Amino acid sequence: MSDLEALKAEKATLIAEMLELQKQFMDIEHQKGISGKEYYYSQEGLLKDYREIYSQKAMRVVELSHQIVGSTA
Repeated sequence: MSDLEALKAEKATLIAEMLELQKQFMDIEHQKGISGKEYYYSQEGLLKDYREIYSQKAMRVVELSHQIVGSTA
């Protein structure tokens, strides 16, 4: 696998993980709703680290995208 293919594979994996996180979040939201307090301050389950994990994955996708096309952020 070339470096470019590896970057694209990592990007695709991260996007799939992000979509799964979004699905889990929406399932919780539809089942019981999510208050602002729960979203920002939850200490358990998916919501505990959701924003941080999702943000880290999103930033990595941006980095990979720049590497793939050869641009700089």
